[in-house]
Amino acid sequence: MKLSDAMGPTSKLKQYWRWLGICTVIALLQACATAVPVAASDPRDPFENMNRKVTGFNDVVDAAVLKPVAQTYVQIVPGFVRTGVRNFFGNLSDVWSLANNAAQLKFKATGDTALRVGINTFVGFGGLLDIASDLGVERHRSDFGLTLGHWGVQTGPYIVLPLLGPSTVRDAVALTIDRQGDLSRQSASSLKRDTALALKLVDTRESLLKILDALKEASLDPYTFTRDAYLQKRRNDQFDGNPPMQGNYDDPDEAQDVGPLPAK
Repeated sequence: MKLSDAMGPTSKLKQYWRWLGICTVIALLQACATAVPVAASDPRDPFENMNRKVTGFNDVVDAAVLKPVAQTYVQIVPGFVRTGVRNFFGNLSDVWSLANNAAQLKFKATGDTALRVGINTFVGFGGLLDIASDLGVERHRSDFGLTLGHWGVQTGPYIVLPLLGPSTVRDAVALTIDRQGDLSRQSASSLKRDTALALKLVDTRESLLKILDALKEASLDPYTFTRDAYLQKRRNDQFDGNPPMQGNYDDPDEAQDVGPLPAK
């Protein structure tokens, strides 16, 4: 499959977003309708049966479309170009991280992120070069889901979204705002927006090629490994790598959110 075929015309990308929205709504409605908490093997994952089915669907789509496209992307696009693409989208995401770090009153993270955006935008040719990282300026990724968590909104159950993968109820709701904050979608031209979306999807999948293959080979149950890793990472992100201890810490299943962080 050629990369150009995968990107397709604007109409195909619009159909993709409609299908994604429909699948997400169906998944969430099914989750609410079929929840049986007492049957869950992990209290954080009461919809495990449904989540495993959605994961299976995602794996089929990935094997048939996303992975081959990403592999083709690696084969036909030089490494320095792929790095530039990743840096560019990373710089755009830093702008949204800046807004969320500020909303969480994380002053150091806000300052570092503002410095990163300024350096990479004006010195790194619009973000194609990641000069800020070379200078040791730390990246503080954030999004609206973490902002909600900072101000006390609990994560809710773990869910797997069609095509998008691991999430929680809180993070899934926040995706609507995150999408509005994505600068790659702010162009007046629908063709440019959809092209940026396609390129971003391919770049993201390419970055996961080795990781996902290694995960499937090393894990007896990739589903539970992915779930636990996702929830742990989101918790660490919310508390800047230092989540407070609460409950029975010999059993990670009992870890719970403890509310908003103090202002920094």
